[in-house]
Amino acid sequence: MTTRSQAIDTPGIEKLSTATTHNRWLQLGLGLVCMMAISSPQYVWTLMTKPLAAKLGIALPELQVTFSLLIILQTFFSPFQGKLIDRFGPRLLISIGTVLSGMSWVLASMVQSVPMLYVTYGVVGGLGTGIVYVGVVGLMVRWFPDRRGFAAGAVAAGYGMGAIVTTFPIASSLAARGVDATMLTFGIAFAVVGLLASQGLRVPPSHEAVAASATQAAVAGLRPSQTLKSPIFWLMFLMMTMMSTSGLMVTSQMATFAADFGVTKVLVLGMAALPLALTIDRLTNGLTRPLFGWVSDRLGRENTMCFAFGLEGIAMALWLITRDNAVLFVLLSGVVFFGWGEIFSLFPSTLTDTFGTRHATENYGWLYISQGIGSIFGGPLAALMHQHAGSWVPVFGTAITLDITTAVLAIAVLKPMRSRFLAAQRV
Repeated sequence: MTTRSQAIDTPGIEKLSTATTHNRWLQLGLGLVCMMAISSPQYVWTLMTKPLAAKLGIALPELQVTFSLLIILQTFFSPFQGKLIDRFGPRLLISIGTVLSGMSWVLASMVQSVPMLYVTYGVVGGLGTGIVYVGVVGLMVRWFPDRRGFAAGAVAAGYGMGAIVTTFPIASSLAARGVDATMLTFGIAFAVVGLLASQGLRVPPSHEAVAASATQAAVAGLRPSQTLKSPIFWLMFLMMTMMSTSGLMVTSQMATFAADFGVTKVLVLGMAALPLALTIDRLTNGLTRPLFGWVSDRLGRENTMCFAFGLEGIAMALWLITRDNAVLFVLLSGVVFFGWGEIFSLFPSTLTDTFGTRHATENYGWLYISQGIGSIFGGPLAALMHQHAGSWVPVFGTAITLDITTAVLAIAVLKPMRSRFLAAQRV
């Protein structure tokens, strides 16, 4: 394992200048704001399900197709979006993405049919958030070669925590003004904030972008055509799909199973259990990304994966067992998201460590497709499993199994595979 201090002091590796160090923290801050501006379409979706289902007169599985489209479009086009970002620069593309993301809510507020909801909230929103997400993460792993896990986690935290500041206002607005007025107002606000923040984004100077640890410096900047031929990539793709499935099942279905568990309207610390849980979830889902990214910079990617993924599996099992206790429901929901959100720092940093920085944005675009596949399993298919079984037990059981299996794969399979690959690269 190569630590940050080893990376900086290794002979032949360029140290970052003071000016660049200052500038990259500004870039991190702007990227964080851009991510916060696009987070609500995914992380506040669960609050929208009941009012939208009532407005359009549809069942939950049909409505959840919207959520899957959002994630699928966010992910499946990300390799193409990554190529455009590498060609035209982050400012232009991320500006377009933030506007599309906000406008998806504005347009969705006007729909009167299910297909138009799919197009506006799902397709337009997915394309917009995908451009921003892949672009910002790909940019940060280039600005922070010596703190790659932390940087990827920090901006990913903006995506996970951005909804903290909007969960209660949106919940209140839904109750007071309805779903249409809520999406119109907040959609405009998201577009404006994201557009302003994206104007300051820049690519790092080329000599700074290649400063890296001794291990990373030995890794050639592999193109996607080369990366996709590696078994390591496909193992990571499988693992990220499995973790995305369990996490997105909770993200998209939480309001529904909370109601079935009978805890939605129970007061905890004077607040309704569901919005309180969602707020805590956004906090832990955000904090875990830079935290575990920082830990992985020091203790190793796969070691950190094993601990974090196993933590989510255990927390979900306890969550299911104590599901009728509102206090534990709120607390354990935070632990579940704490064990899930770090996939968005660990996987991109591990991918870039393995295949290099030169094509990092486009390579991550291909890996990010796994999030879209996970949305299908965790969204409508999970809803169908619950509908047919009449219980959330098999849904939770499947998610727990995926978490534990992925934790084992990280330490028992991915770690030795990557070790052999990197050793061969240094020969």
